Amino acid sequence: MTLDVPQVPARDAAAAAAAGARQALLTKPAGALGRLEELSVWVASVQGLCPPRPFQRIRVVVFAGDHGIARAGVSAYPAEVTAQMVANFLAGGAAVNVLARQVGATVRVVDLGVDTDTPAETGGYKIRRSTNRLDVEDALTLAEATAAVGVGRALADEEVDAGADLLIPGDMGIGNTTACAVLVAAATDQEAAGVTGRGTGIDDAGWMRKVAAVRDGLRRARRVAEDPLALLACAGGADLAAMTGFLLQAALRKTPVVLDGVVSATCGMLAEITAPGAHEWWVAGSRSPEPAQRSALERLGLSPILDLGLRLGEGTGALLAVPVLSAAVATLAEMATFSDSGVSTSG
Repeated sequence: MTLDVPQVPARDAAAAAAAGARQALLTKPAGALGRLEELSVWVASVQGLCPPRPFQRIRVVVFAGDHGIARAGVSAYPAEVTAQMVANFLAGGAAVNVLARQVGATVRVVDLGVDTDTPAETGGYKIRRSTNRLDVEDALTLAEATAAVGVGRALADEEVDAGADLLIPGDMGIGNTTACAVLVAAATDQEAAGVTGRGTGIDDAGWMRKVAAVRDGLRRARRVAEDPLALLACAGGADLAAMTGFLLQAALRKTPVVLDGVVSATCGMLAEITAPGAHEWWVAGSRSPEPAQRSALERLGLSPILDLGLRLGEGTGALLAVPVLSAAVATLAEMATFSDSGVSTSG
């Protein structure tokens, strides 16, 4: 079973061309602002406007869910931490809350599969409690994966309809990097050890357990590697399936996204396989030490804006990239041109 989705719309080529032409007129040597120039053109193209406008409503949506594979000892933290962190997000005390406040963003937390009851503020979107252990059986049923993708698409619609002009997908779920390693390895035809990182900071023994879990899950996942929906059911989770749907729908709604770490890169890869061209509406915010992120971003053709060694998730790396995007917008919109300023272009 595959997802039936419309063709992803193209970014505005005329706005991109106008932004590139304007960059050539600004009071600086050509290319002197480096990647800021490239990012300014991207923002212009996703907004369909040159010069682009500052982002007005930046929204982080944190997708929370537990993963049964955590019982295999693949994390430095127990599964109970997922629910505890959901409460921390709602109280405004997590890193994602702090960084969101720095850039004027707001945070929404959605429980897709936390293995306990969570406060009403998480929305009533729960698909199930936790997942099955992906190393021995499918994480979800195909029906659950389909429902979760639908929830993610609906969440994107809600945020866009409410005025969001920049979206950031965050994640919270003990064991989710193990699931991502399986998904990426299956989709990119790699072996377990090559895509398995240390997640929450596991020691060598924990890493070996994690590699074994990824290897066992991969044996089954390879059989459905060509079908993103079946792959999410086999080795993903309701949180990951929902994030995949969210990213897909954001592209369909022509709304830009800043990807975060390994989880959003993995889900983005699956969304892109489902709907080619979706990645044109995203930028990668931050490089993660997780090797699966590197593989997923290579598949997407995206290069992270920042590389600060972040491995927290939650949307933190993407939020740190927002000021860079804002700087790209401001320089394109506000710098004087050579003709306006009287600055000479000749020696």
